[in-house]
Amino acid sequence: MAVGLPVGRVARVLAVVTVYAVPAIAAWAVLGALLGALPLTRPALVLTTAYAVCYGVTEVAGRQRLRAPGTSWQVSQTMVINSPRWRRILVWGSVLGPGFATRNPYAGFWLLPLIVASAGGVRAAVSLAVVIGFAHGAGRALALLRDAGPSAGRDPMRMVLGSMRWRLVDGLILLVIAGAAGVACAAALLSSPI
Repeated sequence: MAVGLPVGRVARVLAVVTVYAVPAIAAWAVLGALLGALPLTRPALVLTTAYAVCYGVTEVAGRQRLRAPGTSWQVSQTMVINSPRWRRILVWGSVLGPGFATRNPYAGFWLLPLIVASAGGVRAAVSLAVVIGFAHGAGRALALLRDAGPSAGRDPMRMVLGSMRWRLVDGLILLVIAGAAGVACAAALLSSPI
């Protein structure tokens, strides 16, 4: 997957991060504008709380987990095979950077649109969405660059254990978000006229 990617030089690393982050920022900004324009703050807070509790408890408990929402679609090799390096990077960055169109095994990812919807207004939703887009796109790019490095042939068992550890971390973060969203939800409900 990462064969032929330019790695090792700062300028090339920045180029790969940019190619992943820019489409992610654009896609998330559009989502933020759409969600921020709708009156979704309270319902999104309730859904955020429920989602984070449900998936957080499942991931922290280590039980057979609920399948995280999403798709199993992956970038087709026909889109990148026999194409120039710049096109492969552009295709991978445009599809993987935003994170919506490909497999994401962690439940925390699909909580992010709910959090954007609960931001309360277009400006707040777009600002939050842009930060999320940058973080996700840059994170995916840096992970790709790490995996394309000299230690790319890592031990599969270490990769499985690492994934299990990240699921636990994802679950803990979800529970923290559930608590914060629950408090915000209660405050919003208590402050509303009956």
